[in-house]
Amino acid sequence: MAARNRMPPWHENVRLANGRDILIRPIRPEDAGPMQAAFALLEPGEIRQRFLHPMKELSSQQAERLVRPDPRRDFALVAAEPLPPGEALVGAVARISIDDNGQDAEFAILVSHYVNGMGLGRHLMRRLVRWAKGRKVRRVYGDVLDSNLPMQALAESLGFRKETTGEAGLVRVVLDLPPPKPKAVPLPPMLSSPIGA
Repeated sequence: MAARNRMPPWHENVRLANGRDILIRPIRPEDAGPMQAAFALLEPGEIRQRFLHPMKELSSQQAERLVRPDPRRDFALVAAEPLPPGEALVGAVARISIDDNGQDAEFAILVSHYVNGMGLGRHLMRRLVRWAKGRKVRRVYGDVLDSNLPMQALAESLGFRKETTGEAGLVRVVLDLPPPKPKAVPLPPMLSSPIGA
């Protein structure tokens, strides 16, 4: 009975502070259309904070790239209405991509103002870090506008440190991931022998 109610991997039902139910799940190709529609509802500041420059629209090509991550190196989650992909309005997107060196991974998160301030960014960031740990990534990083103080505060609260990027107006937040702890192997019981033997 419990198995019937189990969610697929990386799927999670969440109730936000405003009482709205959302489904966090891996991004799907069917999300391209709804993401383009949701992009039109974003405020210019939200777009600039996520893409680091102004954009008037999310093109079909950009949407297609976002919804088809390379499973070997990319991972992307959406927070959407609990409806089938293609019908669900997408309120947040979180993405992480492993660099060519296999050690570092860059994240990006966009939470729309409709669901902002409810802990969703923190929740999504934790999921990205969990995925990165599973891929044995050593460092998670993201470039953030220096004016995006909420994102910097969120990153700092999760253990990220700040680095300079060399680009004016940007700050890099970095989380060093400790290597997984080796599993303890139980030692065989000590053989007892009589004293003086």
